Amino acid sequence: MELLCLKKELEQNAYPGRGIVIGKSEDGKHGVIAYFIMGRSENSRNRVFVADGEGLRTEAFDPAKLEDPSLIIYAPVRVLEGSNIVTNGDQTDTVYDFMREGKTFADALRTRTFEPDGPNWTPRISGVLAPNGDYRLSILKSDDGRPEGCRRYFYEYTSPAAGEGHLIHTYRENGNPIPSFEGEPKRVKVVGDIDSFTGLVWNALNADNKVSLFTRFVELSTGHTETRIVNKNK
Repeated sequence: MELLCLKKELEQNAYPGRGIVIGKSEDGKHGVIAYFIMGRSENSRNRVFVADGEGLRTEAFDPAKLEDPSLIIYAPVRVLEGSNIVTNGDQTDTVYDFMREGKTFADALRTRTFEPDGPNWTPRISGVLAPNGDYRLSILKSDDGRPEGCRRYFYEYTSPAAGEGHLIHTYRENGNPIPSFEGEPKRVKVVGDIDSFTGLVWNALNADNKVSLFTRFVELSTGHTETRIVNKNK
């Protein structure tokens, strides 16, 4: 599979929706995570990322403008015994609870389905970065727009190469309804330190639609983390 340019993949898509990148830094010393959200409606754009202990939560930037919080207010990132769980919805909590009980990432997501926001039926995308740098990704999506059918896909990456990662996002492109992501997660280059990586991702996202970005570098030898949060709303 071709190693794609992350910057180009993001720049050429005006509305990938929400996205996850997990991989390994160029120097091979860090596990890397990025999670971004975008929005077309006022409700979706009225958000910020806020640190919550080792994890992350979304908040309304202007509480007075908050409409339906059910699909936009959640904890995208939680940490369990050194494993970083990142998702685009409240399935973060499902994965966290199952793993805490000794069950698996896949066990948790087999109890969930795509978001109930027809006619888009937005996919649920999820990932886990293990303390040793291995990682998993998943997408739960409708069966070609059929709300009664759910397709669950799971991907596992062991001993990832330095400077490589995988990108998965909710939407293939902009549209009405918005078409879901198709195919396997995209194999992309991971370049730079945390600040240059954060800048690359943020600057590549569509200026009108981007809302917030979270990035994290996890030092594989020690578990030490560095985190960056960027919000369009300030």
